Amino acid sequence: MRRLIVAFAMLAGTVLPVLPETFQKRVTVCLACHGEKGQSETAQVPSLGAMPSAYLLIQLYLFRENQRRVDPMNDMAKGMTDADLQTFADFIEKLPRPKMEQAPDQARMERARALVAQHRCGFCHSPDYSGHDNIPRLAAQREDYLLKALREYKSNARVGYDTAMIEVVQPLKDADLVELAYFMAHSP
Repeated sequence: MRRLIVAFAMLAGTVLPVLPETFQKRVTVCLACHGEKGQSETAQVPSLGAMPSAYLLIQLYLFRENQRRVDPMNDMAKGMTDADLQTFADFIEKLPRPKMEQAPDQARMERARALVAQHRCGFCHSPDYSGHDNIPRLAAQREDYLLKALREYKSNARVGYDTAMIEVVQPLKDADLVELAYFMAHSP
C-alpha cells in the first residue's frame, strides 16, 4: 500500500505543476511578469500597481475557477484558498501606481476625449480612471494590454462578471478602440 501511495505521489508530481508554497515565493513569480513596482514591462501583461483589491480578488477567483483562461494565471491561482486570493489582492493593490513613460500627443488625446465622454468611461472607472471597488484602474495601464482587452470584449472572447463592457464596445470601430487604449494609457 505504501508503494502505491509513493507511486501516486510521484505521478501526481509529474502531472501537476509545482507551485511555490509560500506567499513570498508566489508573489515573486507574479511580479516577474506584472512588475516589481506595479508596472509591467512585459508585452500585453497588465500593470497591477494601485489596482483595486476587490477587482483583483474577482480576477484571481475567475482564474482559480478556470472561468477566465489565461496561462499561466490559472496555474498560479490553482489551489489557492479564498484567504490566499485576498492576501494577494491586498498586497498588489498597495504596489505603486504605474507611471507614464512619455508625454502624450495632445491632439490624439483630444480626439479620444470625445469617445471617452460619449461612452462615459469615467462613470464606471472614476473620473480620473483610477477604478474603484470591482472596477479596474485604466489610467497609465499598458496601451497594448488595454487594446487587447477592448478587442477581446468586442469579440466576446473576454469573459467578465458584468456585460457592461461588451455592450459599450460593440458599436465601436477598431480605430476607436485604438484611440481609447491610447487615451487611457496616457492618462495620468
